[in-house]
Amino acid sequence: MAPKSSATGKERTTIEEEDVLQAIILADSFNKRFSPLTQLKPRCLLPVCNAPLLDWTFESLALAGVQEIFVVCRSHAELVKAAIKNSKWSKPSTGLKIVPIVTAKETFSPGDAMRDIYTHGIITSDFVLVTGDLVSSVRIDEVVRVHRERRKTNKDAIMTMVVKESGARHRTRSRAESAVFVVDPKTSECLYYEAVMGYPPKKYANIPREILNEHPEVEIRNDLIDCSIDVCSVEVPSLFQDNFDYGDLRRDFVHGVLTSDLLMKNIHCYIAKDGYAARVKDTRSYDAISKDILSRWTFPLVPDDNHPGGHSYEHIRGNKYIAKDNTVALSRTCKIGNNTLIGSQCLISDNAQIFSSVLGQRCTIGAGSVIRNSYLFDEVVVGPNCTIEYSILAAGVHVKDGSRIEKGCLIADGVVIGPQARLKPFERLSRRLLETKHDDELEEDGGEEDEDEDGDEDDEESEDDEESEMDSDYEEIEANQDPEALKRLGPDNNAIIWPQPSINEDEEIDEVEHPTNLRLMRLGDDTSDLYLSDAGSETSESDSDDDDHFDDSDPSSSVTSLPLADTSNLVQQADEAAFIEFQHEVELSLDRAFAEGHSVDNASVELKTLRMAHNVPLRRVREAVVAAIVNQIKIVEGGGPAQRQEIAVVVSRWGALIDKIGGVDATETIEVLQECCASSERLPLFGQILAALYQEDVVEEDDIRAWHKKPQSCGEDQKPATLQNNFKKCWNAGAFMIKQFDEQESDEESDEEDTATSAPSTRTTTTTQRESSEESDEEAEESEEDEVGSDEASENESE
Repeated sequence: MAPKSSATGKERTTIEEEDVLQAIILADSFNKRFSPLTQLKPRCLLPVCNAPLLDWTFESLALAGVQEIFVVCRSHAELVKAAIKNSKWSKPSTGLKIVPIVTAKETFSPGDAMRDIYTHGIITSDFVLVTGDLVSSVRIDEVVRVHRERRKTNKDAIMTMVVKESGARHRTRSRAESAVFVVDPKTSECLYYEAVMGYPPKKYANIPREILNEHPEVEIRNDLIDCSIDVCSVEVPSLFQDNFDYGDLRRDFVHGVLTSDLLMKNIHCYIAKDGYAARVKDTRSYDAISKDILSRWTFPLVPDDNHPGGHSYEHIRGNKYIAKDNTVALSRTCKIGNNTLIGSQCLISDNAQIFSSVLGQRCTIGAGSVIRNSYLFDEVVVGPNCTIEYSILAAGVHVKDGSRIEKGCLIADGVVIGPQARLKPFERLSRRLLETKHDDELEEDGGEEDEDEDGDEDDEESEDDEESEMDSDYEEIEANQDPEALKRLGPDNNAIIWPQPSINEDEEIDEVEHPTNLRLMRLGDDTSDLYLSDAGSETSESDSDDDDHFDDSDPSSSVTSLPLADTSNLVQQADEAAFIEFQHEVELSLDRAFAEGHSVDNASVELKTLRMAHNVPLRRVREAVVAAIVNQIKIVEGGGPAQRQEIAVVVSRWGALIDKIGGVDATETIEVLQECCASSERLPLFGQILAALYQEDVVEEDDIRAWHKKPQSCGEDQKPATLQNNFKKCWNAGAFMIKQFDEQESDEESDEEDTATSAPSTRTTTTTQRESSEESDEEAEESEEDEVGSDEASENESE
């Protein structure tokens, strides 16, 4: 009996070991997209909604039931180790065992990190592979279960990639780097993978012909967001060791495995239906994910309930989050907009305005300053009457009085600018090298030395290499400063300006890191100048080249070129939800403009900024603006001249805004106005609003005629019948205006024939026409009222 008992115990031990779920976090980013914010700290320690990115990743893995985590890092390894040691995750009560692994100094890519993991021999079973910039609530444990079940019948299934469906304009969908997945719909096996760069735009995917021959049914998907969450088998690190060409996890490893005739390994996709997952890969995704957290799309990872940094916030209507410790001082006259988070011990002065932004702890905002769509880390001080838009300010930045920071700016730790500083869009600032070194020396003198730590010598060598590399970068940049540009930063600044990314012809550059492609990753950059035509249209030269490539392909070729499908209708609900959020922000912006009497130009600038942030089509912006203006018109009881006066006041004040938002399309404006009025209580006002737009030259006679001729203007394709009837009423009001135009033209022709008419009588005729026009407006109102009444009567009879 004893041997049997011993075997059972051994078997139980094996099962317990297999139940321990391991995870590897690649903490290094291997790029400089956040530079200079990451000169003194790694990207994984940058705060997102006042919690380090690495803590968000730990929280995501803890939700999935991971028990053992290896954090693989090279850059700023000591800072990463200290952050782990001082965080809540180091406590035994969390149930997590976190082990920092410092890689060799020759680690320059994810592939190098995977090879270093193999040499350490730390992986004993299937493991979860993620990056140190992940924010996710996806149940990874379910992905692990599916992966392990598949492995029981197919030992060659070495990896399962987590992906999510998305609309073409989903804000966490990278415009710079996406992919085409060819998937077997029955087994979820990924048959082919091809990376797609954002610029220059790519129209065709080259798919091996044998895939289409061997698989009768495939799905070609370019509507998937790669969550960078992989469940891997234990042999994956060894494949990197055997193939030193594997640098990138997707473009090299996944593509290489799927196209190899020797490996014979399988990779599968897991399309997550529930949960949230996205990576902070660049400043644009930093903004998108921060807004998703504030908008509660990441639930249960939200600031007021499960904040990874351990902070406590009160959730107020409009997704406003205020630190709960009663240390936040808000002036009675300050204004806090929606989707805003304010950390503890912050001071917001009189008439300061903060919209869609995050403030760290101990921040001070001066009187009259405006912060929009920006992210301020701990201890940032903003003086009075400053403006900051779509920018990131690191810890300890001081912006002095009257300064303006334009969209896309990155300002590193401890920078001081102003007063009256003027930053151009997308400028990047850091402190001068001597000041940076001085602060580092003070920290080293005041800090405690760690003793008896393994690998201290290697860590010191790695830190020395980093410091020397950083010094050389700093010295070169500081030596080439433009004195005139520095003057714009104010008399008391301590900053240097970093040059914009450029191409060095002597160096081989990764296509993803091409400066033009990097623009698609920048916070606040709409990149409108990169696209020379609307979606779906190309220049004749590009059309000719691509069409020849597709049509004249050799039938015997092993590759088939297939056009990339438009993904805009694949997840329509996601796009609609994004537009509803955008529409809400437009309403708030215009409500503010209406209430405070902003100029049309200033209101249009804010709307353009919102459009860039949400990446919505121009027609959507027009819909939101027209709806806001129409809803601003008060319905006057009894109508008549008082109602026309109300419409005239609103349209004369704000009508010009419709064409200021970008692109003038008066016919589309009328279509949008028809849709708005037909679905609201302002249906009887359509004709009068259209007439007011005509009087203000927002629309012309030809535009009204062109709209009226369109078949869809009659509303025949609208459902339900009530909406169709409302469209018809608007169309009839347009017909009445066209009739007036025709009568006026007839009168003018008769006036021209009467050459004997004197100047005074001409003036009299003009007055008479104006009175006739007013009478016609009244007749139009009466006819509309009669028509509405007859419609109601017929409806009652049918009932």
